[in-house]
Amino acid sequence: MIIIINPNSTASMTEAMVRTARETCPNSSIEGWTSHDGPPAIQGPEDGRACVPALLKLVQKASDAGAQAIVIGCFDDTGLDEAMSIADCPVIGIGQAAYHLAALAGDRFSVITTLPISAPVLEENIKAYGLGHHLGHVHSCGVPVLALETEFESSAKRVLDEIANIQAVDNVQSIVLGCAGMVHIPALAGPEIKVRLIDGVRAATQIGAML
Repeated sequence: MIIIINPNSTASMTEAMVRTARETCPNSSIEGWTSHDGPPAIQGPEDGRACVPALLKLVQKASDAGAQAIVIGCFDDTGLDEAMSIADCPVIGIGQAAYHLAALAGDRFSVITTLPISAPVLEENIKAYGLGHHLGHVHSCGVPVLALETEFESSAKRVLDEIANIQAVDNVQSIVLGCAGMVHIPALAGPEIKVRLIDGVRAATQIGAML
């Protein structure tokens, strides 16, 4: 059983991640848990710190329930080190999984995230994973996390426009989708998008299923 834990309190985001994960690994048993004591969205280090205590309680609960892999469904990889230290199974961050997959898929990748406040955390994580030399840039599209759901069409257009811009200027083989709320973006990308789009939910689920 793979348990995806959403550190924020937006249940619809959890549901979207679970749908994506089940489509990706249809032969795996996958559950999604929402941290109802977390902030509605995680945008920047302050939100990240606020969600960790409730998240770790769910990690311990999932481990005790016999999870074979736990996925932290926040692209900041919030609380990942602490979660790994208390769980009896592999714990995978969706950012962590996406970056490593991107590094395997080509020499360079860039990241598209939501707001500028999120970029420094992602850059620090990439360097901490030893993948800084593969990174082009972390770009923000100016779309708040929750707007990816509440303003679906307009926010998707802004994300895709920024992806096209990154493709034109960054000389990368892959673009990592730097928010769990972007799981729908690959299906909306047209033939003009030539670079590989890597979604962390799909990447982490596949790694979890293999482990």
